[in-house]
Amino acid sequence: MATNPIANLFRVPELKEKILFTLFILLVYRVGAHITVPSLDVGILRQTFGQLQNTFFGIYDMFVGGGLSRATILALGIMPYISASIMFQLLAAVSSTIEKLQKEGEEGRKKLTQWTRYTTILLSAMQAYGYAVFLQSIQGAVSTPGAMFTFTTVITLTVGAIFVMWLGEQITEHGIGNGMSLLIFFSIIETFPAAIGRTWESFMLGEIGAFALVALLAVVVGVCAGCVAMTMAARKIPVQIPRKVVGRGRIREGQKSFVPLRVNSAGVMPIIFAQSFIVMPGTMAAFVDLGWVSSLAERFQPQTWEYYLAYGLLILFFTYFYTAIIFNPVDLAENLKKQGAFIPGVKPGTRTAEYIDRVLTRVTLPGSIYLALIALLPFWIFDIFNIQTFFFGGTSLLIVVGVGLDTVQQAQQLLMLRHYDGFMKKGRVKMRGRQRYM
Repeated sequence: MATNPIANLFRVPELKEKILFTLFILLVYRVGAHITVPSLDVGILRQTFGQLQNTFFGIYDMFVGGGLSRATILALGIMPYISASIMFQLLAAVSSTIEKLQKEGEEGRKKLTQWTRYTTILLSAMQAYGYAVFLQSIQGAVSTPGAMFTFTTVITLTVGAIFVMWLGEQITEHGIGNGMSLLIFFSIIETFPAAIGRTWESFMLGEIGAFALVALLAVVVGVCAGCVAMTMAARKIPVQIPRKVVGRGRIREGQKSFVPLRVNSAGVMPIIFAQSFIVMPGTMAAFVDLGWVSSLAERFQPQTWEYYLAYGLLILFFTYFYTAIIFNPVDLAENLKKQGAFIPGVKPGTRTAEYIDRVLTRVTLPGSIYLALIALLPFWIFDIFNIQTFFFGGTSLLIVVGVGLDTVQQAQQLLMLRHYDGFMKKGRVKMRGRQRYM
């Protein structure tokens, strides 16, 4: 008889505590994400953000669960910390100091984490100041504009961003899953119930037909299944570890292993980078009254072939770019050589690095095409069936699937460790029992 996996999660005391702690932290985060900054008219602010959906503000607002459009005390969310982390990740490719710290082990990682925190505070203060100025530029949104409002808003939002960073670290250390990713995960899925409700209301009013609703459901399920498959897909490069003499004449037998190269090594980052570039014309047009900027923004609006073509090409470019940043075939080849391992039929060292780079380049192509299709397919479906009430974009989809899979895998690992720990305890009890009769 099959056991319920959900019930098993709460049978293990340690795992139960981790899950409850994570849910409590997420509850605190979502409560804080609904407390508005003082001296603001949220209604006017929401109307303004309704016109900025296809700008950088719309993307940012999605990652913070609508906190930016409501001007909450946690409006900046975890994004300053994510931006700082990406900044140091990219700098590692051009800075020998940061690259050296990444390779120094625990001490190097601690120092990089400290630098990331300081950079997060600086980015939060800069973003909070820009947001405070933006709020005061909206007619009627701020009841008492001026230097005091700017100062209090900057302090409030900066402290809020630091608090969110602390919440994410607490989940990572004491809860289950990656805290930063889970905060974004719950910020995104918070908008789903309202979107589903609006879609159902449109269906009941006859604005959406039954066929369109069924097609939308089929596409969402199919795209989710495709995301799961492609997120876990990998090209396995075989690795041979030869026989080795260990200690006093003991021989360790040769082993066969593999190096997995994921089809989607870059994750969701290429889509985020591509979105940041594709919304630049619209963002500029919202704040700069120039004819050529408005014309450019109109040409790169969703539902135009220029938008789809540029968006797709940007995703392909950033997939290769980000994969090259985070994956270094030379370092991998050197690590294999140090361990005495080798790829059958390939010489260790430079030839191994070239082989891995060639395989990675080939594997990345279908991964980049997959990312482009995932990002563009929702646009096409909503255009075909004229559905405006529900949006399940490529970025949010990949984040939800990726974070969900990662959290489930961590829970499974904890269950397995608990199982093996219990097995070892039983073994020790049996051994003690035998020793008593010897």
